[in-house]
Amino acid sequence: MDRAFVEAIESPEAGPDDIASLPLPEFYRAAVLLKEEQHMFDGVPVAHRNPTKSLHLTEVPLPAPGPGEVLVATMASSINYNTVWSAIFEPIPTFTFLERYARTGGLAARHDQPYHVVGSDLAGIVLRTGPGVRRWSPGDRVVAHCLSVELEDPAGHDDSMLDPEQRIWGFETNFGGLAEVALVKANQLMPKPAHLTWEEAAVSGLVNSTAYRQLVSRNGANMRQGDNVLIWGAASGLGSYATQYALAGGAFPICVVSSAQKAEICREMGAEAVIDRSAQDYRFWSEDGTQNPREWRRFGQHVRELTGGEDVDIVFEHPGRDTFGASVYVARRGGTIVTCASTTGYLHEFDNRYLWMKVKRIIGSHFANYYEAWQANRLITRGRIHPSLSRTYPLEQVGLATEAVHGNRHQGKVGVLCLAATEGTGVDAPEFRARHEAQINRFRVVSDSPDPVR
Repeated sequence: MDRAFVEAIESPEAGPDDIASLPLPEFYRAAVLLKEEQHMFDGVPVAHRNPTKSLHLTEVPLPAPGPGEVLVATMASSINYNTVWSAIFEPIPTFTFLERYARTGGLAARHDQPYHVVGSDLAGIVLRTGPGVRRWSPGDRVVAHCLSVELEDPAGHDDSMLDPEQRIWGFETNFGGLAEVALVKANQLMPKPAHLTWEEAAVSGLVNSTAYRQLVSRNGANMRQGDNVLIWGAASGLGSYATQYALAGGAFPICVVSSAQKAEICREMGAEAVIDRSAQDYRFWSEDGTQNPREWRRFGQHVRELTGGEDVDIVFEHPGRDTFGASVYVARRGGTIVTCASTTGYLHEFDNRYLWMKVKRIIGSHFANYYEAWQANRLITRGRIHPSLSRTYPLEQVGLATEAVHGNRHQGKVGVLCLAATEGTGVDAPEFRARHEAQINRFRVVSDSPDPVR
């Protein structure tokens, strides 16, 4: 899209009728995967699959919003681990999800294309609304959460994450956020925090909502004041939000990280108890492929030294295979291990005696329902939780941005500018921002890790 169009929709004087009358282009630029390339990494180890080879920036046809749908001009987006999984076709190519969705019929049939527009976050401006949309109008500044749900099954009406037709937008659906325009359902949208820039606002939707449900919600660990909370990857995108929720909720976070730099980030966020795995050289797996209970015990002793002799009430789990055995071991009697993602592998192994005989619980947690996402966004809007952004790439470098996350060369979230020309734009509440500037900067981390040359 040309700059004149972007300037027109960003203008403070532009009203709903002005934006609704602007002609839309037939095509828009998007980061896509190609169906014909979905087997390009077959036989290649996961660690060696390079997203810069599979992600392409190209023009695709602009979809029209149907009933209950909204077309959004994407000012900024971000990279999540599901973007990495999409780009390396792991555990299966996402075209399988799109084909399955299309078979449900109706508007879903549009999602089966020879390309997949990926991305599960956005901050942007509403361009068009479909029939039946009443809450949102052209010109509204919004962020999106990534739950796409039909709500035609009764199971979804107590908790929409239990709906059998719930999907993650931009991962299990098409027309995602790493593009100049995105197509979303109206009940994915939330107000953009007015004090944040476009890139700051864009990075929180998925991880902030996920951390809220996993740690705070009654559907997750239902964290209480005074709880000891062990947080793996506490400087990561997901972990940094969990650390904030623990601190804001009166809990005691024990932050586990993989480098001295990440340990310092956690201390700057306000955490007192930090474990640098690399310095301690914990080896939870032996060379023969079995787990090492001695290392669980050594790790547990380290945790108790930091908590004054107490075991942890909650383990915030997302690495998965590498750490799950240790997580089950260190949770207190009656404690909770709440898990999602499994970025190091989905097949978990643990000693069930430490679960069953000590009456511990494992809770599976997947993203968040609309209410949870709205409450998580409300906390950001009110300046209680802050985005954790380390670096922003232009849309032209989306492959490089995804490769940085794949290679774990990031702290916090990685943003992507789509229609926003530069960083630092989009702030609509400068006075409120000024009051929270120190806290925003406190949670904004800087990554000096070089991009790979391949």
